[in-house]
Amino acid sequence: MKKQLGFILFAVLALALCVPPVFAQASGSVKGICKDPEGKPIASGIVEFDNLDNGQKYNLKTNGKGEYFSLGLSPGKYKVTLYKTPDDQKAVKETFHVNGFQVQLGENNLDFDLQKEQQNAAKGQGLTPEQLKQMQEQQAKQQKETTTVKALNEKLNAAKTAADSGDFDTAIASLNEANQVDPSRDLVWFKLGDYYRLSAVKQTDTAEKQKRFDSAVAAYQKAIDLKKGATNDKDPNAAANLAAYYNNMAEAYAKAGKTDDAIKTYEMAAQADPPHAAGYYFNEGAVLTNSGKVDPALAAFDKVIATDPNRADAYYWKGVNMIGKATLQGDKMVAPPGTAEAFQKYLDLQPTGTYADAAKQMLTSIGGSVQTSFGSKKKASKK
Repeated sequence: MKKQLGFILFAVLALALCVPPVFAQASGSVKGICKDPEGKPIASGIVEFDNLDNGQKYNLKTNGKGEYFSLGLSPGKYKVTLYKTPDDQKAVKETFHVNGFQVQLGENNLDFDLQKEQQNAAKGQGLTPEQLKQMQEQQAKQQKETTTVKALNEKLNAAKTAADSGDFDTAIASLNEANQVDPSRDLVWFKLGDYYRLSAVKQTDTAEKQKRFDSAVAAYQKAIDLKKGATNDKDPNAAANLAAYYNNMAEAYAKAGKTDDAIKTYEMAAQADPPHAAGYYFNEGAVLTNSGKVDPALAAFDKVIATDPNRADAYYWKGVNMIGKATLQGDKMVAPPGTAEAFQKYLDLQPTGTYADAAKQMLTSIGGSVQTSFGSKKKASKK
């Protein structure tokens, strides 16, 4: 048995030795070191060699020292791209690439020194006149943006400090100055609308109050137009922000007594941000309730419930509006069908909530029974 095993092993080794060195003759090796703009090694990066002749790709991972190495690359021209892998390992980001790198038989070396590349780019080395012009224009644009954002943030912070102390006039003046710096920022117009709206309610002069509400609406509309017109807006909260602009504009309309405009604007808020539509429908219902428009208010609270069936206060205010349609038969109050169910649903969801006692009183007034999630049941006394 030992002789046979030894013979097999010898045969395998002999066979291996007989393999012609085609690999070494037909391929090359690549290696290099990758450093970031600060001169530090890029660990866990990826260096991709993309053969421009046959499309074959090789992905090489850097070690803790930023080094990569591989055997067996076919000779030819390659596009070589360095990708930096974020800490979360969920995505990669292209950092730099080289076009037309020639891999030859034998050893090939390609380092990525991003600090040096940035220095060369800044000096315009290796760039065509057109490329240099584009680079300089981009740098100037970035510098201008940095300066503008800094100035706007200073104005926004100053406005907030003034508003927090109740000085809305100073806050408004600060944001008007910000719009002189750059009138294309929707956030600045939105905050300006807020400060006009909040200052309006403090005015004792009716004309001045209305003027400030009108100014608030105009500022919100400007913010909305800018947000909707932002073709390259990558903000993941863009829809929610647009809805917030509509919501606050609707409140300004409501405070100014323009109920119909307020309702239309709340509808726009709900359409802009469907996941949070229930909140905007609720605000719509609240304005209609305060305006004594019972049927439209009921419709609004029904939309809240359809969007968010677990929103307890929608059931309560639906019940309140239904009570508004109750009639008297002798000395007995007769509420529309579904009134008791609305109050009971509120109690099921919020047995100790803000409106729990009021809901129980409403149920008692219409001769309904009171139940809570604690299992207690109380039959209302009959009059």
